Amino acid sequence: MAQHEIKAVLFDLGDTLLNFGRISTTRVFLQGARSSYRFLREHEQPVGPFAWYALRNLIRLRIRQLRSDLTGRDFDALTFLQDVGRRKGIQLSPKQWEQFAWSWYEPLSKLADVEWNVRETLAALKKLGLKLGIVSNTFVNRESLERHLSQRGLLEFFSVRLYSYEFAFRKPHLEIFRTAAQHIGEALENIVFVGDRIDKDIQPALRSGMMAVLKDAYTNVGKQTPAGAWKIRDLSELPGLIARANTTAMQPTRT
Repeated sequence: MAQHEIKAVLFDLGDTLLNFGRISTTRVFLQGARSSYRFLREHEQPVGPFAWYALRNLIRLRIRQLRSDLTGRDFDALTFLQDVGRRKGIQLSPKQWEQFAWSWYEPLSKLADVEWNVRETLAALKKLGLKLGIVSNTFVNRESLERHLSQRGLLEFFSVRLYSYEFAFRKPHLEIFRTAAQHIGEALENIVFVGDRIDKDIQPALRSGMMAVLKDAYTNVGKQTPAGAWKIRDLSELPGLIARANTTAMQPTRT
């Protein structure tokens, strides 16, 4: 790995900071459907039978996800829910719409785990003088994601938070890495990207000019760590790894 001083760390979200592991997407969808259906009923909104409500939303979601896969651009779940809901006569205040979106996401948030000492790890990185940020491929609205991060006590550590639905590109497109570097205010070569996906996190980060750390997860089991990247089992290894790397970077080059 090139010996540049590390001044900032960017993290992927799912299975890097928040560990979801292998989940049943059907089960999570149905839990979200029940939660959101209950929310609408409590607010006296027109929803009809639950089975039709769930099926209609599942079909629309699948179609929207397929469009995202074809275009390489994520969508905003909150805007999506508002567009669909208003056509069905649902009328909510802005805060209620945000709560409605959260009712869909909350069941998934409850499945997420974090390392027991993650706050201490992030504090140690900040103590090293590093800027911290998040870059995530997601259609989940910012309000829901940051509510989740706040509940876990993590939000305060990240001055920069980029969610792909807010841009015309997503990982592995190199432009999102360049945009993140601009937002965090450091050169690409002075940033390390931490993620669990080799194809969407590590390889494009390296191609962009960043350094990269592969976080051990089910998504990369049995796969070879790309040349030029580090691999860690736990995020708690990061402060020591970066401190050693920066010590090496600051040493004069022998000729």
